[in-house]
Amino acid sequence: MILKSILWCLLLALLPNSDATPMADRHSTTITSHKFLEMIRPHYLKTGDTVAIVAPAGILKHDVEVIQKTKTLLSSWGLNVVFGDHLQTKFNHFAGTDAQRSNDLQKALDHPNIKAIWCARGGYGTLRIVDDLDFKGFKIHPKWVIGYSDITVLHTALNNLGYESLHAMMCINLTDDEEAIKPSIETLKAALFGQLKSYEIKGHSNNVSGSASGQLVGGNLSLLTATLGSKTSLDTKGKIIFIEEIGEHKYHIDRQLQSLKRAGYFDHCAGVIIGDISQLKTNNPAWGQSIEALILDVLKDIDVPIGFGFPAGHEFENRALYFGRTIQLNVTKSKIGVLYL
Repeated sequence: MILKSILWCLLLALLPNSDATPMADRHSTTITSHKFLEMIRPHYLKTGDTVAIVAPAGILKHDVEVIQKTKTLLSSWGLNVVFGDHLQTKFNHFAGTDAQRSNDLQKALDHPNIKAIWCARGGYGTLRIVDDLDFKGFKIHPKWVIGYSDITVLHTALNNLGYESLHAMMCINLTDDEEAIKPSIETLKAALFGQLKSYEIKGHSNNVSGSASGQLVGGNLSLLTATLGSKTSLDTKGKIIFIEEIGEHKYHIDRQLQSLKRAGYFDHCAGVIIGDISQLKTNNPAWGQSIEALILDVLKDIDVPIGFGFPAGHEFENRALYFGRTIQLNVTKSKIGVLYL
């Protein structure tokens, strides 16, 4: 009996441990331990499809010019365009009351013939209406939701529901310098029509080299922080986090990143891509660090590739990114490579 027990113990010791995970080499963080449901991808656009334009947040400035430029651009791509009923409405800080903005967005989400929803602008306001939205119709007829900045709230909501979305320029940006926004327009079109495959971006001396794969998620830092603890907060385990921001003091940036860190945002992520951190306000007294050093200080305890200077955010060059799609990220001091898988 004793001999039989010893033999059983030896046999169990030789069996592979299903809970064991091999330790990855430093900065080589191809995550395999976190399994995701495959994200649902809306159909790519084709000639004759319809795009809805809505303003779920701030007032649409230069509205007549924006509407005309939007019509011209989408028509040149062979697409039809419809505009939300309250696109030009002005109610205090917002493009209409919460109910009006929510109603416009809801109609677009529900309509079976609308294939993409392009947000006219960001600002502030989407957070106020996101919990009023019903995604039942959207689930029957998924469509691309396009925008950045305040639209981060919609991206996080859709990611949690299991759908891809598109972090890209908005209609208001069509009033910017035509030459400067060419890459933004070109990559938006490529993404909508299914032709966006990869990026190779010039590197940065502060990059943390390494390779990783995972779903790309994220958006505006302020909105990512604002959603903490809510049902639209992201689960970042095994994912690659993209962050951009505009018009903040460095101590605001630090406070928000520290808040995400304390909430475990970075504990099990696969990588971090830093987009444009634009128009920083001057600290008084001076912060004493570059923005890159600030970010690296916050992220010093994680062992993942970190790429700085990806051209997406509030600058003219705002390259489109598929959120929710698995990417292969390769970071060196000389380049950032993003390959959509």
